[in-house]
Amino acid sequence: MSKKPSKSLAQELDRYITPFRYDGSGKFHLKDYKTNEKGDLDKEKAQEILDANKKRMIEFQEKLYAQDRWSVLIVFQAMDAGGKDSAIKAIFEGINPQGCEVHAFKAPSTKELDHDFLWRHAIALPERVHIGIFNRSHYEECLVTRVHPEILAKQKLPQRLVTKNIWKERFEDISAFERHLSRNGTVVLKFFLNLSKEEQRERFLERLEEPAKQWKFSMDDIKERALWPRYQAVYQDIVRHTATSHAPWYVVPADHKWFARVVIGSAIVAALEKLDLRFPRADKGSLREFAEVRKALESEGKGGRKPAK
Repeated sequence: MSKKPSKSLAQELDRYITPFRYDGSGKFHLKDYKTNEKGDLDKEKAQEILDANKKRMIEFQEKLYAQDRWSVLIVFQAMDAGGKDSAIKAIFEGINPQGCEVHAFKAPSTKELDHDFLWRHAIALPERVHIGIFNRSHYEECLVTRVHPEILAKQKLPQRLVTKNIWKERFEDISAFERHLSRNGTVVLKFFLNLSKEEQRERFLERLEEPAKQWKFSMDDIKERALWPRYQAVYQDIVRHTATSHAPWYVVPADHKWFARVVIGSAIVAALEKLDLRFPRADKGSLREFAEVRKALESEGKGGRKPAK
């Protein structure tokens, strides 16, 4: 009897990826995506998948580095307390730091404000063979600046360019930017950690009650929480207008951190598998050189003294 072909990683992990992936085809409504989804998992099973994905990612990273063709950009967006920091820590544990870099984008500096809104993100892009992680990203320029128009005013744009079409134009610019990256060997993966307002409240209370977490809390978090409906509407607009086949959005259920990590890790591993990463093979000339070097080293060992211990 013939054996059934083994499943690829992408097929194996599909149930944790496809339900949360939006590539711009069809309609998108944020309310259609549950924040408390757990799939068919419990914490124990989720940890097994997370551990397996970490091992796979370490193997893929070695091949990514050796092949020297691709780079990967991973974008994280979320409301405050969405779990971005802990997800990055948990998913990328064990990754070689020489091939991975994290950029956390705060309020732009004076120098950054003297450039276009994509400049500071462009100069932080991962070079070939690297995995780059944006903890908040260029999408803040269509999010916070839209919720707080006073921030947009600080960008010193010519007044005639600040029209009712500015957000549509920024969506177009970002989509073109990401298309350019994908055409030049950068895989773009975007994750929106979809948190419920109630879960955010619980996490804020936890931060207030635990001394080790109080440093994470800011009164600004409460001010932003009051604008929750506005942020949700803008996030829906962002995903709806910037999801594409080459840079899809993953709307990750974030109420259960352990399940969010399964979704994120699975999507990254599946994307890396599709690159068909391999260790480069030596050419015939190099193999002949290796044979000569081997002979020289072997003969050196036979004729020389063993070093004293």
